[in-house]
Parts: sequence; structure tokens; C-alpha cells
Amino acid sequence: MTIRVLLVDDEPLLRMAFTMVLDAQEDMEAVGEAGEGAEAVRLARRLRPDVVLMDVRMPGLDGIEATRRIVRDRGQARVLILTTFDLDEYAFAGLRAGASGFLLKNALPEELLAAIRTVAAGDAVVSPRITRRLLETFAHQLPTGAAGTSVERLRLLTQREREVLVEVARGLSNAEIAEALQVAEATVKTHLGRILTKLELRDRVQAVVFAYETRLVVPT
Repeated sequence: MTIRVLLVDDEPLLRMAFTMVLDAQEDMEAVGEAGEGAEAVRLARRLRPDVVLMDVRMPGLDGIEATRRIVRDRGQARVLILTTFDLDEYAFAGLRAGASGFLLKNALPEELLAAIRTVAAGDAVVSPRITRRLLETFAHQLPTGAAGTSVERLRLLTQREREVLVEVARGLSNAEIAEALQVAEATVKTHLGRILTKLELRDRVQAVVFAYETRLVVPT
């Protein structure tokens, strides 16, 4: 299967470099380019890429709002945010907007390709621990109270599923959660799958964000 990638950056030379790297791969194709957010949203709807490589600082509609709109469209596209630092407000805002991860702009080509393949396969490229650090660092930007609809969604979870979600938000791996709750690792995977389905979340990182936003887990 060929992974279809949409490149979004206001620097033409950077888009050209990314295109050259992608088109050299047998399993990837750069299907389009956009220099600003509004154009990215339009192209994502028309081209239906598997992955959108999204810069955040652009004229007009920025990459965070563009990410929010692309995710809201509920298409197949998953978004990778391009950022300068691994712990900054842009990465934080991108994850909250629905991105499946973020990538440093100075990442090596092999790191870029691995991240795209990971996201296209349905996984996140930011570990729960990094996500937790982001959320704790920028806790002052979190909502002061959970929205009513989010609270209602939490009620869909069983007590055990809540316990698993809390441990996921604390940055534990499936194996570590299994040990903490004294259950099989396969059981943890099953619970996590049900959590994502019930809460309509795309991946593990989004589950961490949800747990913090609803105050199921409070930054320390």
C-alpha cells in the first residue's frame, strides 16, 4: 500500500526537500503541497491523504487550526505536527487539536519516514510520557473545567476502563499497567481498545489528552 502524504509548510524549499525524500520511497507518495492552513484543509478534503505533515507557523490560517479542521472532517488523514522543540506550546496545541504526534523540524530523513509509517498504520508517534510532560508543562492552558459532553463520555467507561485510562495518562506502557493492575497485558490492550472506541478517540496519545482535559488526571 502506498502512503499518500500531503505536505504543508510556507517554505517552498522545505516542501521540495520533503517531496524528494518521500518520492524516493517505494511505499510513499507526496500527493500535494500547501503553503498555508486554509489551502491544506481544502487539499485534505479533495486529495484524501493518509498523512498530513503540518507546519504550525504559517500566514493566514495556522497549522493548529488547520489540524483541528482536518481532524473534525473525520477523514482518513492523520496529522503530524512539525515543530522546533519537543516540549513547546505548538506541539501541545497540536496534540489537543487532534494531531497523532509531532516531529522535530531537524529530524533525520529516516526519522521522518518512520514517523509517517507509524502514523499511517494507526499509531501515535509521541509516547504517553512525552505527552504527559507536555500537558504538565502547559497545564495553565488546560480548561478550568471539563465540558459537559466530555463528562458524559467518561460515564461510558467501566470502573476498570477508567483505571486503565488513568494509568495510560500517567505514561505507563501496557506491560506496566498490567503489572500495576495485576491483569494480563492482553487484557489491558482489550480495555484500551474499548476506551478508544467508547470515547471516539483516535489513539493512545489522544486518550492521554482526554484524561487531562476532563481532570480524570490532574497535573502535579
